[in-house]
Amino acid sequence: MAHKDVPPRWDRKMQQRLARGEAAALGELYDRFASLVHSLAHRVLGDERAADGVTREVFAHVWEHPDSYDPKQGPLRSWVAAVTHRLAVQRLRATETAALTRGGSDRADDRVDGPGSLESLESKVRRASVAARADYIVHSMPAPLRAALELAYFQRRDYRQTAADLGVTEDEARRRLRLGLQLLSTAHDAGTPPGYGGAV
Repeated sequence: MAHKDVPPRWDRKMQQRLARGEAAALGELYDRFASLVHSLAHRVLGDERAADGVTREVFAHVWEHPDSYDPKQGPLRSWVAAVTHRLAVQRLRATETAALTRGGSDRADDRVDGPGSLESLESKVRRASVAARADYIVHSMPAPLRAALELAYFQRRDYRQTAADLGVTEDEARRRLRLGLQLLSTAHDAGTPPGYGGAV
């Protein structure tokens, strides 16, 4: 069994290749993580063009700062997701703050609460962060847990039907659903994807 602090071999080699400036490594990283990055950015921003921009920024950041990935903090995938989250939230805040400034009053206390306020902006950022984190958790969880959740929540199967569809015992179906829900419940715990401390 691998030591906890040792990242997967692919992650270590990829970081080394990026640090050496291998363009092919960036291409491989992009092929592997572009859909994750784009979907997380889109989940936060709700805009295709903005998500495209954040995707470019993320891979530019990775190319320019491969040494900012600390393997002891978690897998490369989690670091890339954390960078994506940070950049997408920065863009959301900048966009929404600019909209508040353009359409808002000059009096700061007029922007404290209400639908076009800084408080509503922070609420929007929190909701987008939780949604993006939940998406990341679902896509990162083991396939058996994800399959059970998809059957139960998207196809409205109860645990007995889920067990029959998956060919497992009812106890195993309940266990998978419970574990999947426990993982999803962590979406509210923090603003960055699991497995990485958020220092990017």
